[in-house]
Amino acid sequence: MTERQPRNGVPRETGRHQERASAEKVREAVSEAVSGVAPGVLGSTESVFAAEGLTPIAEEAARAARVLHPEDHRMPRPSRRRVLTVANQKGGVGKTTSTVNLAAALALHGSRVLVVDLDPQGNASTALGVDHRSGTPSIYEVLLGEMTLDEAAAVCNRSEDLLCVPATIDLAGSEIELVSMLNRESRLKQALSDDALDRLDVDYVLIDCPPSLGLLTLNAMVAAPEILIPIQCEYYALEGLSQLLNNIALVQSHLNPSLHVSTILLTMYDGRTKLADQVTSEVRTHFGEIVLRTVIPRSVKVSEAPGFGQTVLTYDPGSRGAMSYLDAAREMAVRGAATQQAGQYASEERR
Repeated sequence: MTERQPRNGVPRETGRHQERASAEKVREAVSEAVSGVAPGVLGSTESVFAAEGLTPIAEEAARAARVLHPEDHRMPRPSRRRVLTVANQKGGVGKTTSTVNLAAALALHGSRVLVVDLDPQGNASTALGVDHRSGTPSIYEVLLGEMTLDEAAAVCNRSEDLLCVPATIDLAGSEIELVSMLNRESRLKQALSDDALDRLDVDYVLIDCPPSLGLLTLNAMVAAPEILIPIQCEYYALEGLSQLLNNIALVQSHLNPSLHVSTILLTMYDGRTKLADQVTSEVRTHFGEIVLRTVIPRSVKVSEAPGFGQTVLTYDPGSRGAMSYLDAAREMAVRGAATQQAGQYASEERR
């Protein structure tokens, strides 16, 4: 009797061997990324986002209620202002999408948020519905010292608590202009002064970086104590991770001692593939509690929203993408509040 072959023509043993090989490559990529990382680069976070013990249907209903009725589901505001750089030199991993949707979720649920668009493509400005045509007051003038941050900030049309400093095409040539300037790597830090941010009265500052490790991204790393890294649930997203972590370590050593990776967000998760599960598992194993429990799935609605000058939370509040970003923002807010409170208690004990 002839042995029945699998429908796709690949013997079962061969398929299992390929899966093991794929899992091993993912494990090696993540291990290489974290090996040799300087102490202090990866922040430590206690697990404070406990499961609510709801059934899947009840949990889905609870998430939908938090999106549709934000006034009844406020997130904790930080006791001190948080400034986060959203960085990853690989393009297409969800940096801008995560920046604008996390910002929108926080703003809709009780916080005041400023998004700094540091990418010359201006995609964050587009998603937030902010004008970024050439000549518009933008981050370009702020970096050159021609304008203050609050003068360039615009209120987004979907929420009075969501502000954006847009990026125009002029920013594309800024790296060349900044090279000859004094303190070229600290221009954004100077602009994000306490006085300027106090005038805007914001709780969070999210800086959207370009997909590179150039002078603009360096400015963002010097300006913020926290880094949020979006990681796409695919193999290629892991290959440049070691370079990014090494650059963070260098900035921490020479320019910004308080810099650390506080949050990792897994994006573009496709539950139909084993690779997505492998990447998720290995990233969680190696990076621990700084990886948010919430995973952002692939979603057509998330991709469509910027075309209408909106975030997914206003474009389709009940979609999986909106609910996922809402959960991620809530988790980030709860963890941040707990971390700040723990730090306050520690400083009081030292006194």
